[in-house]
Amino acid sequence: MTTTNRPSPESLMHAAAEVARVAGDIALRYFRGTLAARSTAALQLESKGDGSPVTVADREAEQAARAWIERRFPRDGILGEEFGLERGDARRRWILDPIDGTKSFIRGAPLWGTLVAIAEGETVLAGAAYFAPVDELVCAAPGEGAWWNDAPCRVSSVSALSRATVLTTDQRFPDHPERRAAFQALAGRAAVARTWGDCYGYLLVATGRAEVMVDDVVSPWDAAALEPIVTEAGGVFTSWRGAATAFGGDAVATNAALAEEVRVALGVGGAAA
Repeated sequence: MTTTNRPSPESLMHAAAEVARVAGDIALRYFRGTLAARSTAALQLESKGDGSPVTVADREAEQAARAWIERRFPRDGILGEEFGLERGDARRRWILDPIDGTKSFIRGAPLWGTLVAIAEGETVLAGAAYFAPVDELVCAAPGEGAWWNDAPCRVSSVSALSRATVLTTDQRFPDHPERRAAFQALAGRAAVARTWGDCYGYLLVATGRAEVMVDDVVSPWDAAALEPIVTEAGGVFTSWRGAATAFGGDAVATNAALAEEVRVALGVGGAAA
């Protein structure tokens, strides 16, 4: 595959999935090694400027993803969580999060994933999310549907909050405490409320195992891959301001049946947003 002929959405989706597997398998080796040793020492754990953790696994996984892209799409830009932006003036760019859920990763919880998106401006052309510890991969591109381990996936048809599963990464909402009460009220009406956070929650929504997933803060590398996955699975993905975007700085993902009710309850697009 080259950049001389414009790749099809399907080929970009498969490329994103391959990159996610390449990077995710590297991260998985560190994860398994850490579990076997019952120690995080080999991860060379550090704190970034914003206080979030980063490990040698994050860096090596992203380096492998970048190397794959450089070989096959040498004119494309790359934006990654660990190594920033390269070729920022390129029309098309890859957006990478080698380990989404590093806090889970370093604690031995298998609720983390590797995210890869391909975008032009703020239009996401394809996205893939690989959950290496549980061997699940979801990928999507506009018009191509959403695929879960090579089979089509759909959001649930649950239309009553009393039967819904509602998720968030951190129920404290530390960056937007004004949203906490609205979420807690919503969770109180649900059948199940859990903090199965980071990208894992969006996997559950896209595959029909949960109905609502919200985050009060997301970066482009957190959300870009997930937006086409949720929407192509028949769900709704917006910012808390109600915009259909992966670049709004926060996210609300739902199945279609509960989309309006959930956003009204959360104040999405209104004062609480």
